[in-house]
Amino acid sequence: MTTKTNVPASAADKQRVLAAGLFAQAMQRNSTMGRLSGPMPKGEAAAGEVVRKQTSTDLPIVKAVDLSRGKGDEVEFQFLQPVGAYPIMGSKTAEGKGTGLSYDTSRVRVNQARFPVDLGDTMTGLRSPVDFRRMGRPVAQSLMDSYMDQSLLVHMAGARGYQDNIEWRVPVESHPDFADIAVNVVRAPTKNRHYIADGSNGIIPFAVNAGEIDLATTDQLVMDTVDGIRTVMESIALPPPAVKIPGDVVAEDSPLRCLLVSPAQYHAFAADPNFRQFQANALARASKAGNHPLFLGECGLWNGVIIMKMPKPIRFYAGDTIKYCASNTSETESTCTVPAGFGTTHAVDRAILLGGQAIAQAFAASANKMGGMPFFWSEEDFDHGDKMELLIGAIHGISKVRWLVDQGNGQKHYTDHGVVAIDTAVRIIGARA
Repeated sequence: MTTKTNVPASAADKQRVLAAGLFAQAMQRNSTMGRLSGPMPKGEAAAGEVVRKQTSTDLPIVKAVDLSRGKGDEVEFQFLQPVGAYPIMGSKTAEGKGTGLSYDTSRVRVNQARFPVDLGDTMTGLRSPVDFRRMGRPVAQSLMDSYMDQSLLVHMAGARGYQDNIEWRVPVESHPDFADIAVNVVRAPTKNRHYIADGSNGIIPFAVNAGEIDLATTDQLVMDTVDGIRTVMESIALPPPAVKIPGDVVAEDSPLRCLLVSPAQYHAFAADPNFRQFQANALARASKAGNHPLFLGECGLWNGVIIMKMPKPIRFYAGDTIKYCASNTSETESTCTVPAGFGTTHAVDRAILLGGQAIAQAFAASANKMGGMPFFWSEEDFDHGDKMELLIGAIHGISKVRWLVDQGNGQKHYTDHGVVAIDTAVRIIGARA
């Protein structure tokens, strides 16, 4: 007797519910990167109703969902240019002299990213003391979570760096698949958003000396570096906007920015005798901001800067290339190298200062058969049911928010809107890891 393939009518609905649940779970993760963004609509029903909505621009990561777009398409973000004006006083005519508003748009490309996991075959199941099917799902979820977090980090930093091991889901730039995995171009920091540590002045604009980054092994992240960051941000025109946490009662009087530092930078800073006070400062500010999760984990607060440990370092070893922009009016990237004198004991790690609207993360719809949501899940058997494979996927893209910003004097400068890169020396264990 021959039978026809039969799929229950409820299967498609179950797939959509699963996809919506995966998406909601991913958006609400309490990771370092997850805490840098505002909330998406909660629940499976709400997630299914989202069409082109975005999170708050007051936090560093702005997430936008456009379910009208498919894989390989683009999602649009908008930006209001800074406005410059003086008041019209007394009885002088104001009519017809209104200050004009100018919007810029940025498009973030999205693409399909998938992680398949081999669950083995019938004999694998018989011989193994563990249930690979049960173990496969959290493994796949962890792979996708790490890929999302590391992609955000790389685009924020404007570089992948050279530290590499089995924990990385984004390969080094020389890898043949790097461009595809990054989805959007990883752009070096703009000239007005790139600094280096300086033992005398805290931080100074990025500088090159004889083809090498102008850093000594002693130019490490210390308290003076953080003080220098705060001073520079208060001195330059149009700095990255402050981070505004919902419910923070002192947000206007005591603005905050977030400094992501590598584990090596963090540990060096934590050696300061006053570090316990920095942690106490963070807890005190958390109480004024509704105990927002941004203050959770390994973090400290000093001079309006929340210092947080990033998940992986953006690291450059002795002799490695660092890309930078030499002009405010061009995105053309130049290169320099890490001094050979750094040897095997020191490297350059990139800290990342984040304000509001630093990075755009876009999500789009998957195929209807995969649930139509940005995240999707499937399990497939083949070879007549002998073998099994599961897969998690996402339709997403990440790009640094960059605008050609009017300086008020007729000039426009390329500007990374909410992110600043600060390169410092760090002491390392081993030449490469």
